[in-house]
This record gives sequence, C-alpha cells and structure tokens, in this order.
Amino acid sequence: MKIISALLAIALAFFVYFYLHRPISYPAGVLVDSEPEQLAISDGQALIEHGEYHLKPLARFSLDARILHRKVYGYDREAKLVPVDLAVGWGPMSDQAVLDQIKISQSMRFYWYEYQFPPPIPKDQIISHSTNLHVIPATSAVASFCKSLRQGELVHLQGELVEATGPEIGTWRSSLSRTDTGNGACELMLVEDCSKLGRAQGKPTPLVRR
Repeated sequence: MKIISALLAIALAFFVYFYLHRPISYPAGVLVDSEPEQLAISDGQALIEHGEYHLKPLARFSLDARILHRKVYGYDREAKLVPVDLAVGWGPMSDQAVLDQIKISQSMRFYWYEYQFPPPIPKDQIISHSTNLHVIPATSAVASFCKSLRQGELVHLQGELVEATGPEIGTWRSSLSRTDTGNGACELMLVEDCSKLGRAQGKPTPLVRR
C-alpha cells in the first residue's frame, strides 16, 4: 500500500509540474508588433567583469517577444556563463496561427524550426522575426526568471549584446543582425532587466530588476 501511495504521489507531482509548465496558446493574431531596439556602443566602453569572464559591450539591446521555446543547459562548456537559451519571436512569429504550423526546438545551442511546405509565412520573415538568445543573467534573480519561462509567455528583456572571453569559451561574440543564420547568428545578451507582458501589450509588470 505504501509503495502504491508513493507512486501515486510521484505521478501527481509530475502531472502538476507539466500542467503548470504547459505551453500557453492564444487566439490567432500578432501579439508583439514592435521590433527589437538596438543602439551601438562606442569601442571605448569599459569591459564588464562577470565572474571569470570579461564582457565587451557591443550594443544596448531590448525587445518585447513571445517565448517560442526555452532550453536550460547545465553541462556544456558554455553553461557557466549562459545557463539558458531563449528562442523568441515577434511580429508574425508571435501569431498563434503561424506558430501552429511550425515545430520549434532547441539543442546544441541552436534554435531549430520545421514546417510542411509551403511555409505559413515566407522563410525570410521567420528568420528576421525570431532568434535564439544566449542569456547571460546579470543576477541570480534574472537567471531564475529566464529558466522558469513557459513557451508562449510574452516578455520584455533589456541589456547589452556582448563579446565574451573567458575559460572554456575562448571568444564568443554576439550577432548584431536579425537576418543572419547559422553558426554565429544568435544574440549573446547580458540580460539586466526582464519582465512579463500582458496580452494587450500594456505596461509590463516588472518581475526582476538589477
């Protein structure tokens, strides 16, 4: 009887966990109609010391986006600096009608998408309205926030795109374009502020501040 009770408790715990972390779905329509904002930083900007790593700021960066997928990394060589990657989308890539026709996943520090031909929107729009963010959390609170995000949540992220150097990673430089693809096309972002957004794109509710 005790074994059965224990198994039922474990099964219930798994059910509750997956229910609370299930993807969020919405009616059709664009949920985030703004573009990411990027402002170049001069070469004279001081390096940011982040534990064992040196971060060279390349641009101030902020965006409102829908979480397309989240991947927590714990054991690869980059995990100490970047414990979580966020695949995010805006514009047509925040529209449920579009995303219902695209399979999205993350692995090996890449964001992958698959679809049946023809694609729901032109491929160049998929590329230019979504990206994979390598998140360098400025604080432990930011790390917890990003690790807990559910697929479908709407978020505001703000910080800096950087070039990082340090143990195990050598030199790791952020992309500064939203239209590139392949190796090196992801954004390496020091996330300083983050908050969740409501569906109405109203005022963000701040959850974490540096």
